Amino acid sequence: MQIVKADAALAKAHEDDIPGLVHSTGPSSYDYQFGTGSLLDTVVRKSWYIPDTLFSHDACHLALDGDTVAGFLISFHAPEFRPRGENLAPLWKELLASGELSPEDVSKRLECFEAARWLNPETRPGIYYIHAVATKPDYRGQKIGLQLVQTAIDKAKSLGHRSVELDVLSDNPALRFYRSLGFELLAETKAPKPFAGGVPVEYRMGLPL
Repeated sequence: MQIVKADAALAKAHEDDIPGLVHSTGPSSYDYQFGTGSLLDTVVRKSWYIPDTLFSHDACHLALDGDTVAGFLISFHAPEFRPRGENLAPLWKELLASGELSPEDVSKRLECFEAARWLNPETRPGIYYIHAVATKPDYRGQKIGLQLVQTAIDKAKSLGHRSVELDVLSDNPALRFYRSLGFELLAETKAPKPFAGGVPVEYRMGLPL
């Protein structure tokens, strides 16, 4: 198993793997924000090739078993979280102009994004942030998740950051895994509208370095 930084060639070769991995990190949250259709898939695929966006390959490491993606990690400086989301604005205009989304669709999705943004506390300077980490079901139990998280920890240390943080839904089985690595619960956030829509409380967890 190799953990490698995604480059343009790897991004093109493995773009089909990314939307499903992203969705697996928080199905209820992504379904609330993007609906249960193919919109998340579309946004992730387009974002994958746009630098400095939430799902860009420029912030991704891949766990590769030969030519097969076993898992992935998206991580970056914590203060980049909000700007990376805002950098997707032109994409929404593109989807609207192409007719892939109606004005009503865009309005509904933006309403959901605004309600869900309260789930993520402030991302501060000096913190390295794990935005997404996941392993495919067939590869679970092989410590691939550990290797991916360790990649983020090593990156944070090399940059002189004081801690690594992540957000995880409170119903995610990965909680036990993060706690076993020393991540501590820092905050519990409940956003009323998403909660009513089936999104549970989210936990901000941190690992001091």
